[in-house]
Amino acid sequence: MAQPADTFDRYDLIGVREDLSDVISNISPTDTPFMSNIGKASCDQTQFDWQTDSLAAAAANATIEGDDTAAQAVVATIRYVNYTQIYKKAFTISGTAERVKKAGRKSEIAYQTAKRGKEIKRDQELSFTGTNVAVAGNSTTARVTASLDTWLFTNDTNGTSGTAYTITGGVPVTARTDGTNRAWSETLLKAALLLQYNAGGEVSMLMVSPAKKQETSAFAGIAEIRSAVNGAQPATIIGAVDVYVSDFGNLNVVPNRFMPTDLAYLIDPSQAKKRVLRPYFVEELAKTGDSAKFHMIEEAGLEVTNEQAHAVVRDLI
Repeated sequence: MAQPADTFDRYDLIGVREDLSDVISNISPTDTPFMSNIGKASCDQTQFDWQTDSLAAAAANATIEGDDTAAQAVVATIRYVNYTQIYKKAFTISGTAERVKKAGRKSEIAYQTAKRGKEIKRDQELSFTGTNVAVAGNSTTARVTASLDTWLFTNDTNGTSGTAYTITGGVPVTARTDGTNRAWSETLLKAALLLQYNAGGEVSMLMVSPAKKQETSAFAGIAEIRSAVNGAQPATIIGAVDVYVSDFGNLNVVPNRFMPTDLAYLIDPSQAKKRVLRPYFVEELAKTGDSAKFHMIEEAGLEVTNEQAHAVVRDLI
């Protein structure tokens, strides 16, 4: 049917008020399972150090009765070094933008402050679980904290011809050589678990990319070796989705959106820390016109307290 002549409809109206929702949808993920599970401690310098030690290999240790005691060699501790990294976000809001009435937020400054804070958190998770070697920095070069992968050289399984990172003076300074890519499998997981257990690590968490999490769920015999996490479990392992029951204990399987897709980490959260030199803060900068300038900063780095407690499977497709 046709519209009657001279009908005044919606298309003829002038001054129609807009209907803009007061809800701003943002589904960008902010979960940071690695940082949420490891420890946290302060530091007082841009370079922070720690030491590791280990016991001698077990031996028969049978001694002749009445035998004299001879001196035995003493093995020194090993000292490792990492650096804090300055994570910064900035924004400038004009006086008018702050004053006008807006949908979804009253203050643009407050809204951008909250948004940039979440972005820093994501940047740190990417940094800590990535493959960055340490950079001491200077007047023209930013400091970079060495990522988790760069510290793992005892319990690592690599593709053919793949190598670990080079650690010089207790600092990971040279990138590794990639090996031949191979498919993620239960066989690789078990090999890494065995390395970690033999080194003394207490298996606790398997952290993989979302795609590798799906592949883990498809391992042969998965129905018998995996069970749903009970309601209390996330109180001890944040972000745990499933539990893999291994020969050496339960392993919480946690997906991480920000870690490299070609790695699988086996982590003991008690043996890693976020070291903080300057806790997160927001600072208003000098005013130079009709706008407000802000930056937010946190200066922190990663301590892998004892790399033998962890393991990594590299060169995954």
